[in-house]
Amino acid sequence: MKIEQIYTGCLAQGAYYLESNGEAAIVDPLREVEPYIQKAAKDRARIKYVLETHFHADFVSGHLDLSRKTGAVIVYGPRATPAFPARIAADGEELKLGDITIKVLHTPGHTPESSCFLVLDETRKPTALFTGDTLFIGDVGRPDLAQAATGMTKEQMAGILFNSLVHKIVPLPDDVMLYPAHGAGSACGKNMSKETTDTLGHQKATNYALRPGITEDEFIKEITEGLTPPPAYFPLNVLLNKTGYEPFDVVMKRGDKALSPDAFERTANTAGALILDTRDADIFSSGFIPNSINIGIDGNFAPWAGALIPDIEQKILLVTEPGREEEVITRLSRVGLDHSIGYLKGGFAAWKAAGKETDSVPSLTAAELATQQGKTAPVLLDVRRNSEYQSEHIIGAINTPLDTINDNLPQIDRSRTSYVFCAGGYRSMIFISILRARGYDKLVNIRGGFKAIKECGLFPVTEYVCPTTIL
Repeated sequence: MKIEQIYTGCLAQGAYYLESNGEAAIVDPLREVEPYIQKAAKDRARIKYVLETHFHADFVSGHLDLSRKTGAVIVYGPRATPAFPARIAADGEELKLGDITIKVLHTPGHTPESSCFLVLDETRKPTALFTGDTLFIGDVGRPDLAQAATGMTKEQMAGILFNSLVHKIVPLPDDVMLYPAHGAGSACGKNMSKETTDTLGHQKATNYALRPGITEDEFIKEITEGLTPPPAYFPLNVLLNKTGYEPFDVVMKRGDKALSPDAFERTANTAGALILDTRDADIFSSGFIPNSINIGIDGNFAPWAGALIPDIEQKILLVTEPGREEEVITRLSRVGLDHSIGYLKGGFAAWKAAGKETDSVPSLTAAELATQQGKTAPVLLDVRRNSEYQSEHIIGAINTPLDTINDNLPQIDRSRTSYVFCAGGYRSMIFISILRARGYDKLVNIRGGFKAIKECGLFPVTEYVCPTTIL
């Protein structure tokens, strides 16, 4: 038996390859499925099952493409109602895979159909548990994501999750290995560990939600505390996972089109396309196409793109580092942004060489920012999450979180210069590029973000308070 975790840091997502005696199963695959097919081919194995722990909200699964290409059966637990052929397994139903057995455990609470897949080895000993978003390392799944679909409150869903954990997971042997769908950085839980696997016994000893003697009321209170509204793209991704989507090959073919600067400009003007520049924030600030939005590929690219581009039908034109075009198209598709329609051939350098109009964003170091202090204190905009701001912030800075920019346009005095920062510079440039495209032209980026401002010692900082949530 072989179990391999395929972890994607951008989404903090774990997919799994499970193989036994020439048969394989893929658990919660990502959108691009060729890596799984290649693994099976290397093992001379047939992919028999695609196991879906639930209808995912934070990414578009590769279940449909994988089933189309391999003939694998898509399997959900009870209460799943997909709009495509799938095996809806009963609670306790067993699936044979080579010499091992996979037992379906219905564990609702995160969503109504949430299920875990328990692996029994050749001797029927419980060995591994694929927990999806039911149980993470150090945390449990949010109980509020399926509220609208169920008509229940998050407290009611939390109570259901409590009973799933107590009756289905806690009684399993302590040496069972846990393989969750996410790790630290995912918005599907409040405060997950950076570790991505663990034994059940260790989680019973260290996970606050599994501690001995915790009551249902205590559990409900603790897991619902500190929750913030989920990213806007979550319901859209659930819908795609439940009803279907275009094949990934079609998405790639549409987006992988090199456009000259003239063709790029013409397409932008006629197609109503968003220009998305995925270069590093510091490089972007020194020169970019006017009205383009910067979300750097070398960061939490897909979640931020999903959260900030509200229309999944939005046509997108790409400015990337040469050679990274396919990577960008792939990562956008993981969150349902399937309508890339081309990229700038030769990147920004080609645009500039063609004599096209450019723009830039002024930047200052923290020390240079200190020189702006006069009789009137400078306007400081802290675009980190509210939980980060509450934990520690520059006294006098205004918290204008990037994640709420589409819902609550910041009240900014356009006549005054505002100095923008986040933790390290990635989010502040996203924030500035969005507002600059909306006509705000007096925004200055602070290089190095909050960390650099704090370390320069020239601005007063509140006392640190340990955050209760990462959301």
